[in-house]
Amino acid sequence: MPLINYEALDSSTDVTTTKTLLYEAIPLTGTIVSGTYSDENIKNFTHGMFQAVYDYPYLSSSANHIFDLTVGYSSNSSISGSVSAVQESKKINMYNQFAQVLLGYTGSNNVVRDFERDLTLDGSGKMLNTFMINFSRLITKDQIKKGSFSLIVGTGSWASPFEFVETLTDASASATAGTTNTLGGDYGVLYNASNTTRGIVFYQAGIAILATGSWDSVTDFNSGSSPVYSYTTAQSLASASISGSCDALRHRIKNISFNNTTEINSSIYFCRVPHNKYNYTSNPTYLSSSQIVVKSIGTDTPISYITTIGLYSSNNELLAIAKLSEPLRKDPSNEITLRVRLDY
Repeated sequence: MPLINYEALDSSTDVTTTKTLLYEAIPLTGTIVSGTYSDENIKNFTHGMFQAVYDYPYLSSSANHIFDLTVGYSSNSSISGSVSAVQESKKINMYNQFAQVLLGYTGSNNVVRDFERDLTLDGSGKMLNTFMINFSRLITKDQIKKGSFSLIVGTGSWASPFEFVETLTDASASATAGTTNTLGGDYGVLYNASNTTRGIVFYQAGIAILATGSWDSVTDFNSGSSPVYSYTTAQSLASASISGSCDALRHRIKNISFNNTTEINSSIYFCRVPHNKYNYTSNPTYLSSSQIVVKSIGTDTPISYITTIGLYSSNNELLAIAKLSEPLRKDPSNEITLRVRLDY
């Protein structure tokens, strides 16, 4: 059995922590979202409150969940109470659920905050009618990287949705600016090319909220004189079912892209081997005539080889083992500092 020696670690000088951010580019092409598999990768539920989008037909064992899509509007919206409204209570509930989780309450009578187009959260620029894109953790990991989100949506006629397109980005957001912290984490504003706000993206939650207008005729995502979202009344947010409205937007998504973020937290231990310690071993390979020896001649320098580091608790309970790629020679003429990193 090799000799085990214990050396206490000083938490102030021998232990430190670091955080490493790894980024991965995620492209979601419109062909997957809007019809490559004849919508066999789109799952609608009997409750009718949202639809799920997969990268393959969802009945396939290799299918991966990409995002959920739903719509909703605030009880303060002009749509609310419309005689033509379909699934109104569900749409209001969906809006309130997202707003409650991401923004919380106003502080008065437990009134849920409304989404806003800016970073002020002061009641200005409200988004009362919205689409919600809830990305799966499979692709967002720990969060969406700030400043990397892009959504290209078609704003042409129903027959030619991509005759005109609008690109929404959070280009003004960065790790230190252009974001606001909320109950649901940081969010940044989505702008079009003319610097008009069209929605917001919550980075840690992995959720994009897109603003709509009244959803009558050509009122939404207006980009000048070009045809914009030429929906009929039956396709409007108020009169269409949630799944029907989701289909209408989904078939206009040309591309979604962003960088996800994986946070790797590490504890680093500096295991120091001084020159006057760990120069001997009781390893059975040091046998001569059935006796353990560390040197053949008394004047020789003792030598040992370090192969393993164990991290122990204060009660000498083994918590982790680190194996060296090759044995390290140790004798009184040298000192060694071994860096052990635990990722989690």
